[in-house]
Amino acid sequence: MSTPKIGLALGGGGARGLSHIPVLQALDDMGITPHAITGTSIGALIGAGYAGGVSGDELEAYTLETLGEWKKVLSKLVEVSMPKRFADLLGGKSSIGQFDSKRVLEVFVGDVLKNDFSELSIPFQAIAADYYKAEEVRFSEGNLVDAVSASIAIPFVFRPVHLNDTVLIDGGVVNPLPFDVLPSDCDIVIAVDVVGTPKRDEKRGFPSATESVFGATQILMQTISQEKLKIRAPDLSIFPNIKQYQVLDFLKAREILEDSAGLRDEVKVELDQKIENYLIS
Repeated sequence: MSTPKIGLALGGGGARGLSHIPVLQALDDMGITPHAITGTSIGALIGAGYAGGVSGDELEAYTLETLGEWKKVLSKLVEVSMPKRFADLLGGKSSIGQFDSKRVLEVFVGDVLKNDFSELSIPFQAIAADYYKAEEVRFSEGNLVDAVSASIAIPFVFRPVHLNDTVLIDGGVVNPLPFDVLPSDCDIVIAVDVVGTPKRDEKRGFPSATESVFGATQILMQTISQEKLKIRAPDLSIFPNIKQYQVLDFLKAREILEDSAGLRDEVKVELDQKIENYLIS
């Protein structure tokens, strides 16, 4: 029997999604190239980089280099906030305080992403949401940076993305864990869930306005995923131990990677067993 085709779904969850990286490192260690990858939000960003040929170790190194020092992050944020036109600074009249997600990608990961889906070595789909139609949008061809910028457009943080007369926002509001988008010919489906749940602040005991917004989104995403799981479940579900981190905790990248590093060996053990079961079935 031939080697099983592995489908990989990387979920949304902001900074918590940096824990996708040890999973990719595990696949690299095993010499496994996924048959297909799907990603939502941070999962789309990391998945796009990996599908374009950037290894798990390279993604980890790049993450630490880019987010490991707050002074470097601050410098890049200043660059993000210095657009070519003043009108782009805050993304338009109705987007006060929001960043342009495409500009953020250009500044923070411009060297990581390919320009077009056709340049990827692994079939990949990014998930976004059509704001006005309240529908899931799947990107699998065309401009990769546009697709990822739409998929990561978290409301409140990023302004909506206007693409082909469509207004798009973060894919997590429609499909936070897109394992159901993977091709039907995948033999083993892996889903990495980094949504988490709202974190209680023991000192205050009550969420701030910002925390309420992100917490409500987490609850929504959890509800969507739980309903999907009633219909179909992945062959291997992975839940990194990163509940203590918030959506925007990117400055804690080193801690997130350290706390999820154990996944590298855990995934190898669990996936090896799944493959063995598949081969003898």
